[in-house]
Amino acid sequence: MSSITTNLRARREAARARRALNRAINNAATPAMRDELLIIAQRRGNI
Repeated sequence: MSSITTNLRARREAARARRALNRAINNAATPAMRDELLIIAQRRGNI
C-alpha cells in the first residue's frame, strides 16, 4: 500500500511541475525566455 501512495504522490508532483512549466512557457515575457524554458523542459524530459 505504501508504494502505491508513494507512486501516486510522485505522479501528482510531476503533473504539478509540468503544469507550472507549461504556464511559465505560455506567460513568458519574451520569445527568448520562452525558448530558454523549452530547453529546460526538454532537458528535464517534461516535454
